[in-house]
Amino acid sequence: MRRTRILTAVLALAAGLLAGTPPALAADGGPRTALAAESYTWKNARIDGGGFVPGIVFNRKEKNLAYARTDIGGAYRWQENGKTWTPLLDSVGWANWGHTGVVSLASDSVDPNKVYAAVGTYTNSWDPGNGAVLRSSDRGASWQKADLPFKLGGNMPGRGMGERLAVDPNRNSVLYLGAPSGKGLWRSTDSGATWSQVTNFPNVGTYVQDPSDTSGYASDNQGIVWVTFDESTGTAGSATRTIYVGVADKDNAVYRSTDAGATWSRLAGQPTGYLAHKGVLDTVNGHLYIAYSDKGGPYDGGKGRLWRYATATGAWTDISPVAEADTYYGFSGLTVDRLKPGTVMATAYSSWWPDTQIFRSKDSGATWTKAWDYTSYPNRANRYTMDVSSSPWLTWGANPTPPEQTPKLGWMTEALEIDPFDSDRMMYGTGATVYGTENLTNWDTNTQFTIRPMVQGLEETAVNDLASPPSGAPLLSALGDIGGFRHTDLTKVPSMMFTSPNFTTTTSLDFAETNPNTVVRVGNLDSGPHVAFSTDNGANWFAGSDPSGVSGGGTVAAAADGSRFVWSPQGTGVQYTTGFGSSWSASSGIPAGAIVESDRVDPKTFYGFKSGKFYVSSDGGATFTASSAAGLPGGDSVRFKALPGVKGDVWLAGGASDGAYGLWHSTDGGATFTKLANVEQADTVGFGKAAAGSSYQTLYTSAKIAGVRGIFRSTDKGATWTRINDDAHQWGWTGAAVTGDPRVYGRVYVATNGRGVIYGDTSDTGGGGGGGGTDPGPTPTGACAVTYTITNQWSGGFQADVKLVNTGTSPWSGWSLGWTFPDGQTVSQAWNTEHTQSGASVTAKNVGWNANVAAGSSVGFGFTGSWSGTNAKPAAFKLGEQDCTVN
Repeated sequence: MRRTRILTAVLALAAGLLAGTPPALAADGGPRTALAAESYTWKNARIDGGGFVPGIVFNRKEKNLAYARTDIGGAYRWQENGKTWTPLLDSVGWANWGHTGVVSLASDSVDPNKVYAAVGTYTNSWDPGNGAVLRSSDRGASWQKADLPFKLGGNMPGRGMGERLAVDPNRNSVLYLGAPSGKGLWRSTDSGATWSQVTNFPNVGTYVQDPSDTSGYASDNQGIVWVTFDESTGTAGSATRTIYVGVADKDNAVYRSTDAGATWSRLAGQPTGYLAHKGVLDTVNGHLYIAYSDKGGPYDGGKGRLWRYATATGAWTDISPVAEADTYYGFSGLTVDRLKPGTVMATAYSSWWPDTQIFRSKDSGATWTKAWDYTSYPNRANRYTMDVSSSPWLTWGANPTPPEQTPKLGWMTEALEIDPFDSDRMMYGTGATVYGTENLTNWDTNTQFTIRPMVQGLEETAVNDLASPPSGAPLLSALGDIGGFRHTDLTKVPSMMFTSPNFTTTTSLDFAETNPNTVVRVGNLDSGPHVAFSTDNGANWFAGSDPSGVSGGGTVAAAADGSRFVWSPQGTGVQYTTGFGSSWSASSGIPAGAIVESDRVDPKTFYGFKSGKFYVSSDGGATFTASSAAGLPGGDSVRFKALPGVKGDVWLAGGASDGAYGLWHSTDGGATFTKLANVEQADTVGFGKAAAGSSYQTLYTSAKIAGVRGIFRSTDKGATWTRINDDAHQWGWTGAAVTGDPRVYGRVYVATNGRGVIYGDTSDTGGGGGGGGTDPGPTPTGACAVTYTITNQWSGGFQADVKLVNTGTSPWSGWSLGWTFPDGQTVSQAWNTEHTQSGASVTAKNVGWNANVAAGSSVGFGFTGSWSGTNAKPAAFKLGEQDCTVN
């Protein structure tokens, strides 16, 4: 329900599959240089949604062009052909992680190729950087950035109000931005390249949610919250004369300029006592609609009103659908039907129980109908049906008592938009997903319309922990707000999050290395247990008991054989148990709040870390002894793991820029650690399947190496590293967790703080992806080597991987590899290559993205084929006319 998203980011930061070309973010000085990286294909482990979507913006000029903004997970563009969303801000890097929070979006109605995003996550000290306005002339495929001299708050109170950013619909070089924190109203006259304060704007806002909050989070002035142009008061090429601005001030909420922003005045006769969350203008009928709430949202709000302002006469009319005494919520979501401007809709955004409410009027607010109403309490009659079969977890596995229903219509419904080109399509954001309908006008004929998730491709979970067991499901996740999932298929949405119990946030999970059916997770819950166990690899769960004093999940570790567990919860000291947590005993020798992990071989060995000290237990967690290892990071921004299959082999990542920071390795159970000299900074470490010919598991880390931040892989025990992501795929902050897959070489799972679980597959193993042209370019010259591996074989069919190595001294700018099958085999499907076959002869050429192969580097592709009789390997391979060495 998004309440924990703030804590997720603060605790973590205190120390998709892209359609077409991936977006790139550049400073105005030009594009950045990427460190040479291996070709990886990046996707999301599908969850679909999982977080608050406070804004949806349709372009008013071009059909099917729409954008969505999230509070910590970036921005997205709607893809009509697949009914999916494409992420636009994956290029935001580690140093600017705050720019994944989007406080406002604006789509240019003059030039639909242009889109703008106002970015920044927190206005207080939690975000060390200032905000910025990003501008794109290719619909978000690439961006330029204008830094601002103040912070923006995509995840701050009031983030559902808006839109704070607006493009003049007549002179599109002019934009306005409403700022928080008393910074006022800002204007750009050069299409967002530069910004200056509108110094004569009379009110910077007064409303704060909680003046007593010393953190600065709830005590920030919510500022200027929306800008709306009256396009009828301008002509193409000339600045719009009339502009309305909403301000977070209960007594002075709406201002207007009638001279293109030269002067401003408080709108006369306006209602007081409320905040104006939205201001939507119907220029056909001359009505400015305003949704009011007594709070800033998105969680709070106890009273609300809807008002209509006549722009020609200045008359105000209260058009609220219910009496003020009957409201227990604020109004926010607000939209008009641009094809039928007298049709207006609004939401009761803060009606948590029994459900949100949506109101609809066809006569400019004179009369209203509701999405649902009571027949005889507690029974409800709904104008809609809900189909969540594409995201079945949206039921939360609940069985509520009427008048509550599952799935809910929603909560935190501050984004509501009718498609300006289609009266039947409406989308709205909730605290968990984007819902929508494509037969909305059924409402008006008393026929039920269907609401479905319209969220595929939009992944917005904050990830706290990840696990990839050697058997069973390939991925288990610990998530903020929706608990976590067991993925048996990374390409499909799981049917349900972890239940029995449903943690609001799962903070840590672990499995028994030699018995992966045994899994434990810990997390936060308002009331109830904070620990749960599974004996079937996370498919089903049962609750354990809490020791006295537990207030939150903390970290947890399972013994290698699942016989015992060690738990370091919030609120009390480290605990251990044998069995499944029916009772716990206090561990000695280790401080409260320590991070705990288990040895992956010895079931009685556990490890801990706290404030620069490493701790070891050899009696199942009963007693810990501090190691004499020195030089480790002094703070608690540390994550460490023990290597499967080798007792006492421990890797530790973490630190801070003002002290020890990097990656350490111990081979003696933590008695001593050696710092890797070639890693400048590291925040996570994980293991995956060893490379061919290697006896040591592959290492993965989110780190800074050779001066570059990224996701790195080592196949030689950390001696050398390869960056496997690139500048277009950075996902902001990736410091919570990383793990390889023990069953698939090269596959890595990356935790993000708002973009869900990202996983990558290497081109070496045919992980998918590709695209681009098939022209191999110049015929490469120099030496080459080929490794041909049959990875799977069955009656009549087989799968093979091919690794082509440039063993010469010059790079290739394209390649074409040929061979002849000895037994008449045929290729049926290939990946990471374009292939042709004539008889027994096969030619495999590069695709666009893997044409360049540096000297000493390799490229991989794979295929499935058919065979009969025998399936011998080809004896020879040619790169153009050059014979390759066959390994």
